Amino acid sequence: MFKPLISALAQFTAATAGRNMTKAAYVAVTVGVLSMVLLTDNRARGARGWVDSLLWTCLAYFVFEWLVRLRHMRQQGRLSLYVSSSAGIVDAIGALAVPAALLLGVDPRTAWLLGVLWVLKVIPGIPGLRQLRRVLVLESGPLVSVLVIFLTVVFLASVAEYFLERDVQPQTFGSVPAALWWAVVTLTTTGYGDAVPVTPLGRMVAAAVMISGLGVFGLWTGILATGFAAETRRDNFLKTWESVSKVPFFAALGPAAIADVTHMLRTMELPARTMIIRKGAQGDCMYFIAAGEVEVELPGKKVQLGEGAFFGEMALLGNNKRGANVSTTKVSRLLVLDLVDFRVLMARHPDLAETIDAEARRRALENK
Repeated sequence: MFKPLISALAQFTAATAGRNMTKAAYVAVTVGVLSMVLLTDNRARGARGWVDSLLWTCLAYFVFEWLVRLRHMRQQGRLSLYVSSSAGIVDAIGALAVPAALLLGVDPRTAWLLGVLWVLKVIPGIPGLRQLRRVLVLESGPLVSVLVIFLTVVFLASVAEYFLERDVQPQTFGSVPAALWWAVVTLTTTGYGDAVPVTPLGRMVAAAVMISGLGVFGLWTGILATGFAAETRRDNFLKTWESVSKVPFFAALGPAAIADVTHMLRTMELPARTMIIRKGAQGDCMYFIAAGEVEVELPGKKVQLGEGAFFGEMALLGNNKRGANVSTTKVSRLLVLDLVDFRVLMARHPDLAETIDAEARRRALENK
């Protein structure tokens, strides 16, 4: 009788055997970590039975999830790749760390502290963290260079303060390791005041260390900000490229031309029943429908335009006033081409100019 239940559970977990976290996994991580925290609070002794039950339930889920993933990867012939990957290691730790500690005789209250490692399972499901990892890898050279500067300043400052302050403050600066701690908390501007140089030269060194700390962390911030900006532009370019390549109007273009178009277009995500163009307004851009549908209100009729169509070009070809109201009928993704870029694009690609002009004449005749 349990075979159908086990089979259903296996199919449920196998359906999400990739690295995307399911809602159940998020709930299990949240409940498990909170239960682990409650286990350390003496005020929760009265609910110890409930806390233990929740912890064992969460652990059982993670063990089951890990075993299903192992089975799924073995069927796909990727078991060794999964086991040696960071995702496989995190899953294995989440499933085995607590049971291994309990089997080794570790006190249960201490063994369950390893449940904090379940938080690591959330990391692969956060897109921003994946982007951060790419930025850290791509900018590893500059980041390490700044780290070397940081360590150099810390070491030189600690030696200088030891030399200048050891006779005046032997308890605080009586050794290089003690001065090294002072240099770290001073360079990070988090602990200056616990130990204060009293000699004039010592204070000059401290001032230089604090100023260097601002510069070092400013460099790190600038490197990471630049890296994130570059990654964001790359992601936006790839998304726009994908949208452009799906528009039949651009299907005949080569990769270089599509790249040219992609740099000019910007993407708009709009919900249903959103007004895009109002009749009589000044026209400064045209639109391509990458996904969804829009409705054009013409005199005496309404026209629906679907994926691959474009609109708003009439205002760019001579008449600057919008000739109709246009709104979305469903969730839509539009590619927007501004007037200046429109003229540049038409100059670079005469075939596109002819197509747009021919379509504009056809619509003008229909609308008479």
